[in-house]
Amino acid sequence: MPRYAFKVEYDGGPFAGWQAQADRPSVQGAIEAALARLDPGFAAGARIAAAGRTDAGVHATGQVAHADLVREWDSFRLAEALNWHLKPQPIAILAVARVDNDFHARFSATERRYLFRLLVRRAPATHDRGLVWQVQNPLDLDAMRQGAAHLVGAHDFTTFRSSICQAKSPLKTLDEITIDEIAVPQGREYRFSLRARSFLHNQVRSIVGTLERVGAGSWRPERVAEALAARDRAACGPVCPPQGLYLTGVGYPTDPFGKDA
Repeated sequence: MPRYAFKVEYDGGPFAGWQAQADRPSVQGAIEAALARLDPGFAAGARIAAAGRTDAGVHATGQVAHADLVREWDSFRLAEALNWHLKPQPIAILAVARVDNDFHARFSATERRYLFRLLVRRAPATHDRGLVWQVQNPLDLDAMRQGAAHLVGAHDFTTFRSSICQAKSPLKTLDEITIDEIAVPQGREYRFSLRARSFLHNQVRSIVGTLERVGAGSWRPERVAEALAARDRAACGPVCPPQGLYLTGVGYPTDPFGKDA
């Protein structure tokens, strides 16, 4: 059976997360329903696999999934057909590529990249409503960068993992975390970019929520290192809401979509 990789973009707001659920809408369920209109294997209950299972309300601009189909498809025509059957849901198939049968969206991945958008302004968000986490108090960019520096590298991230995280080990290597500030009408937006081979459940939201406390002046930057060393969930700052989080990309030894995708 030919295997295809999909690059997927979605607004996570209407969904209970990526993973298919029996009684709630999911991104996986929507794509599988579209595939069932095109492929007898999916009409009979075949499943797709993704690089990451994003939570309810989390968005993606570069999620990757794969599926084994019964028939051969031209990649462009398959993307067009899926996008037609996905309407009007806020899901888009950005690219499709035929891949070898040993390619796996999750297990072949060498890195994941996430973006978190934090809006600081008094007026409510309008165009970005549901797409950012909004706070009202000014933040100290340099302090947040100082706090973030303590998290780069290989660490035990017990403090920054969900109590229901199913990962076998809390040991992870955070390869990069950068924080950029941009001006927006009547406010500032802070963009947190994180890169690692893999992340623990709620790790990014736990980190950003903690760094926001540093930026607000409630935490000293050094307290981030102390929280990390504590290896205790109770030492973590608040877990920020999901709507500002985006899965922006997944890295593989060879990009299945090529440079232009």
